[in-house]
Amino acid sequence: MKHIIIPVDFSAFSENALKAGAVLAQKFGAKLHVLHMLELSDSIISSSSSSGRDNEMLFLLQLAQKQFGPFLDKDYLKGVEVEAVVKHHKVYAEVDSIAKDIHADLIIMGSRGKSRETGFFGTGSNTARMVRNSETPVLVVKEGQDFAFAKAVIATDLSLESIPAYKKAKTLFDMLDCDHETVYVNRPDSSFLSDTDFNERVEEFAHAGGPEQVKSVNDYSIEAGVLSYADQHDIDLVAVSTHARKGADYFFNGSIAESIAQHSNLPVLSFKI
Repeated sequence: MKHIIIPVDFSAFSENALKAGAVLAQKFGAKLHVLHMLELSDSIISSSSSSGRDNEMLFLLQLAQKQFGPFLDKDYLKGVEVEAVVKHHKVYAEVDSIAKDIHADLIIMGSRGKSRETGFFGTGSNTARMVRNSETPVLVVKEGQDFAFAKAVIATDLSLESIPAYKKAKTLFDMLDCDHETVYVNRPDSSFLSDTDFNERVEEFAHAGGPEQVKSVNDYSIEAGVLSYADQHDIDLVAVSTHARKGADYFFNGSIAESIAQHSNLPVLSFKI
């Protein structure tokens, strides 16, 4: 692990992400790219005729640079290579572009949990969009969470298309020296699997590159099953893949990864299928 991106708005949410990044950076000798987005509109950025707009851009840029000083002046960052970056556009577009340019290994984002604080972490929309769409694995953390990952659970639907995401999760957990288990949530709907069907699916899954051992838990939803399992088995980290649903598909089916990240009391790691 060489490059970690941490989008920040200087709130308590983004400092939680910074703390998690510091732990991983010290463990792997990785560089932290701490990114702040001004989120200016295209009209302000493209306009060259208005001195007022130029002054607004300059003021926001200077304010961000001033805030970086105390925000990054933390004891837990000593010995960590940190690059502070300010960008103009929207959170998702900028983070995704930078992640590709520097071949980022991980994006860490804060989440509000049940707080009413505002900001691009407070609303939750940018974190949710990154979880749902990012090509780079996204780690979502909240206040008060422990970043010493000893045991993780990987949620799977046993689909063959999820094998690459499983392999990415396994590789990362191996790097972290983190034990991990794979869990399938069996629900009382059209996706229900009998014991025979489940064993056949696991065998096919393993033959394609998945784990040979998958535990089955029964619950009414994937979110409830995964989080209940994590709570009962002293799990430190939840990993889940996402299909990056959009449009009508997202409206009717939602995003399981996004929902788990929103409701989990544990850090959640998402991988795009």
